[in-house]
Amino acid sequence: MHSNITNNLTLEKIRRGNTNIRNPILVSYVAKGVLPYHGLGSGIKLALSDWPQIEFQDDHDGCLFTVTVHRKPAEELRLANDLLKSSSKSSSKTEDQILGLLTHDSFMTTEQLASALGISKRAILKQIDKLKVQGRLSRVDPARGGHWEVIA
Repeated sequence: MHSNITNNLTLEKIRRGNTNIRNPILVSYVAKGVLPYHGLGSGIKLALSDWPQIEFQDDHDGCLFTVTVHRKPAEELRLANDLLKSSSKSSSKTEDQILGLLTHDSFMTTEQLASALGISKRAILKQIDKLKVQGRLSRVDPARGGHWEVIA
């Protein structure tokens, strides 16, 4: 069911990046380049591309919507951290660390990999290119919405 949030804006339209300017002062700052800007309505689309599990709830009476971002369970985060630490001890090669992280979570983005390893996104992309050429890593489906496949 698609209900109105405000001015014919539905949750489905919001997910697709449609927007309704409710704060023209903020928009004017964005237009002047004060804040990072990728186009009106692009924030939710970018967030969904990085974390598809985002949940939206419609509050029809209040003419607003609620967004809930569920974190991974703490145990799962500990396992990823332990994997990263053990990978660092057994091999200092960035390629092995990337493969270890992607084996644990094939949906990690290059930004997440860079953050986890404490290196730049450009360095991650370079290593990923090497791994692809070596036949140790491949991308399944498009960059947005796809996942990594670690090849043993």
